[in-house]
Amino acid sequence: MIYRFLADAVLVFHFAFVIFVILGGLLVLRRRIVLFIHLPALVWGILNQIFLWQCPLTPLENWFRQLGGEAGYEGGFIENYILMLLYPGIGFWVHILLGLVLLVINLAVYSYVFSHWRRMK
Repeated sequence: MIYRFLADAVLVFHFAFVIFVILGGLLVLRRRIVLFIHLPALVWGILNQIFLWQCPLTPLENWFRQLGGEAGYEGGFIENYILMLLYPGIGFWVHILLGLVLLVINLAVYSYVFSHWRRMK
């Protein structure tokens, strides 16, 4: 029972981390200190998508699921939980595209953040 709870907790944290990587730049408008947390997370997210790295949270979740008597899953978090709902069977180029989309979204967000900071001075 506890292992299933831990697996679900890792899943929730993983999902929150993905959302933070995508939109965390907006939090920088409220608290500048978030910049020092978001930028490394953003770099990790972009590199993860482009180079198809496996996030360490995926095997951790699978390990807890197996200890709880459930089956783990193949592939990564995004393929298993997010993209399988929208785009089953994604390939290498979709990962590249997702990494580039992540980069463009955050370039736009940080452009706004930095221009906002300049206006505030």
